[in-house]
Amino acid sequence: MNRYVSGFCQYRLLLWELVKKGIKLKYRRSYLGIVWTLLEPLLQTVVLTIVFGTLLGTRTKTFAVYILAGRLLYSFFSGATKGAMRSIRSNSAMIKKVYVPKYLYPLSAVLYNYVIFLISLIVLAIVSLVFGVYPTWNLFLALIPLVLVLIFALGVGMILGTISVFFRDMEYLWDVALMLIMYTCAIFYYPEKIINSGYGFLLKWNPLYCLIANFRAAVFGDPFNWTMIGYAGICSAVVVVLGFYMFYKNQDKFILHI
Repeated sequence: MNRYVSGFCQYRLLLWELVKKGIKLKYRRSYLGIVWTLLEPLLQTVVLTIVFGTLLGTRTKTFAVYILAGRLLYSFFSGATKGAMRSIRSNSAMIKKVYVPKYLYPLSAVLYNYVIFLISLIVLAIVSLVFGVYPTWNLFLALIPLVLVLIFALGVGMILGTISVFFRDMEYLWDVALMLIMYTCAIFYYPEKIINSGYGFLLKWNPLYCLIANFRAAVFGDPFNWTMIGYAGICSAVVVVLGFYMFYKNQDKFILHI
């Protein structure tokens, strides 16, 4: 364990440079640059609120805050896992020339998406105040789902990053999977009808929905569902351990397939 910790400390500056590089590449040739991190979720929220608020007959004043809170967490998970999945092949030139611990590439992909996600929370704070959702002491509990979603995304990203080296079609399959995950995260609809219809397991067995639901609870000052948080925490721990194990067992073969 000490060897891994010392190795991580040795390459921490490289990890920081990879994170900065990821942020710069994301907004390359963009006039708005990092400002787009604030505008994009805001514009998406406006569209989703108008469309689904009309279709579902949801006229509540705080519906925009509800959508934005879910959309931000899902967007981070989607972007982070996609970035980690492509990280090994996109850095193949460096991997072939210089020895660097390979886990730094998916880790940096997840971290730079997390930095962008944290910046975008500014929009959530502003929109919440505009629509009368004021912070309570429960807001401090938001740190729990925010940390767990990072761990969960890292674990899934490590698994996808390993598989995609050997099976390139994983990128297309993951796009389909993300669409299914999005619909079972209750991002733009209230989950009560599905839960009461007997299909609530589609939501409750989705760890990402459990995190989104509790993050929303913290934003709105509602009680936490500790059962869902516990389930999401267990899933995150299992996935991150499995992800690093798969990555470690297969990393020496990457050079033959990238």
